Amino acid sequence: MEQLLKSRPEAITSPVPEAPRTSPLARPDAALPALTPRALEDRQLIHRSDSVRAQADAFRSLRTRLLALGEGRKTVILVTPVQPGCGGSFVARNLAAAFAFDDTKSVVLIDCDALHPTQHAAFGVDAANGGLMEYLDGSAADLDAIQYDSRLPRLRLVPCARPRETTGEHFSTPRMRTMIDSLRGTQPNRYLILDGPPALDSPDARILSDLADLVVLVAGHGQVTIDRIDNAAASFDPDKLAGVVFNNIY
Repeated sequence: MEQLLKSRPEAITSPVPEAPRTSPLARPDAALPALTPRALEDRQLIHRSDSVRAQADAFRSLRTRLLALGEGRKTVILVTPVQPGCGGSFVARNLAAAFAFDDTKSVVLIDCDALHPTQHAAFGVDAANGGLMEYLDGSAADLDAIQYDSRLPRLRLVPCARPRETTGEHFSTPRMRTMIDSLRGTQPNRYLILDGPPALDSPDARILSDLADLVVLVAGHGQVTIDRIDNAAASFDPDKLAGVVFNNIY
């Protein structure tokens, strides 16, 4: 694991992830204006302004490394924290935003942390049509209807707005595999970012990794021991493990 930490994606400097500030929820049928730089910062999202230049550059660097590892063919990326509190969802949504910076690419961010979903709140989305779990259990039949406007160009969100206790059985179904294949195949240069649950808390992250081309582990700097990182990494196919991103470095 020491060699992996040295040779894979660089550590990312970022603030401690916090709950996004309260804001009006965007309904799927509303005309949604683009988010202002201030609104993006309130949601802990990178943008092109100088105020968050260092963070944006760090996520661009991570995107570039993942593209090099995938050689342009590995387009489904699972982002999963080692344990709760590491900022996995923060890294997932900003990695998605970094991919969306590229005018030639589009991104779908899928919130797969069904016990503690956060992305709908981060983007201010009212999942009135349902989300991932409703689609998987059949109560939301239309895949297009559960893809919401993130208010960032080229980035769509599939939320998981209603917490669920049991998820592993849903993630291993043919319907989940078909959904991933459908989303990946709808447009050229489309990338899927799966925001996964903590690797050491449940088997769900391991199940989701079967659907992914690459896996990124997120460790909170100073929060997670090397042994716990090693244990989390051992859960995944070493050929898929892209590396460890250290979050919350000062």
